[in-house]
Amino acid sequence: MSDISETRPLWLLVNAASGSNTAESVEQLEQALRPARTLRFPDDELADRAALESAGVATLAIFTGDGTANSQVRRLEGWQGNVLVLPGGTQNLLAKALHGADCTLGGILESLASGRLSRRQPRAVATSQGPALVEVLAGPGATWADVREGVRDLDLSTIASALGEAVRTTANGAPVRVAEPRLGKPEGYRALRLDATQGTLTLDGYDAQGIGDVAAQGVAMLVKRDFRAGPHDKLGTCERVTVESDDPIALMIDGERHDGSPRETFACITLDVHFLGRAGPADG
Repeated sequence: MSDISETRPLWLLVNAASGSNTAESVEQLEQALRPARTLRFPDDELADRAALESAGVATLAIFTGDGTANSQVRRLEGWQGNVLVLPGGTQNLLAKALHGADCTLGGILESLASGRLSRRQPRAVATSQGPALVEVLAGPGATWADVREGVRDLDLSTIASALGEAVRTTANGAPVRVAEPRLGKPEGYRALRLDATQGTLTLDGYDAQGIGDVAAQGVAMLVKRDFRAGPHDKLGTCERVTVESDDPIALMIDGERHDGSPRETFACITLDVHFLGRAGPADG
């Protein structure tokens, strides 16, 4: 990796628990970026707007998974510096959305050094639990995120208990219906997936009619590490959508689990945060 010290003042955020955060990779990244400060989450607190402005930081580089990146970006509303998202996790969906599906750490750093990255504001999904920068999964299927946590930590007891619960909940939990506008099956789905990568909300519905479908979703989540790879219906696009269920709706927001209410509304928004990446259709 080449030295990119001319991009300073720059801070770097890393998370040792994230998929690509090895001691060697972090050391190489520090040699390339020459950060004025490295925040090592969770030992160090996430940066906030006031701290970055006080230190005169121009760029905050984030080398973590999607969940930690989401938590960090939520603290930066109104900051006029640049956020550089690097592929430091397992799926790296945010980095791929900003830099392309084929992005690599080295390629992004080369683009940064050569000035080929653009300042942009991609759209996000507003939820009752805060914005989703990549995607929201709503419904019983969101409980597969609990299994993934066990896989990430190689915790066999957690995997076993969470796996059984995820199968039962996905198969037997109350489905989620698209209420406004009316889209998809009237009886609803085991999971609804929403993203704003195309500049508006895109909805997909996932169902599980039997144990075979449940297993297919599990394989998509655990082996392919992508719930979107499972069988699903494309429900369309809109700027705002309300979903409902007979029970509180489980949510997975950028890979992290949250609990919603029986009626949830999602909207396409533009955050007051500036990212460095390729120009794209989802810019606000």
